[in-house]
Amino acid sequence: MVAKKSTDKKALKKPATPRTGKRAATAASRTLRKPTATRAAKIAAGSTLGQTGRAARTGSRAASAAGRALARKVTSREGRKSAGSALAQAPRKAKRRTPKKVAKPK
Repeated sequence: MVAKKSTDKKALKKPATPRTGKRAATAASRTLRKPTATRAAKIAAGSTLGQTGRAARTGSRAASAAGRALARKVTSREGRKSAGSALAQAPRKAKRRTPKKVAKPK
């Protein structure tokens, strides 16, 4: 018997690229135009809009601002959406490896 090749749609999809979608871009635009939006939410929204249409990564300052915007309860729905998009496109931090403690001989 000859094994058939898998042709399901999931196997043929390309891996996701870190690009801002239409909904997140719209939410970021609304956040930037909102006069009551916090500074952190506006920084995250600017980062989100800057990545629309191209593969880019969120910088550390914008990722930090996005985290602050998500942590605050006063951040609007659009602000949270754009901050989440900015954080999703941030590079992951490498885990710190602590050196093993070696017992000193007495």
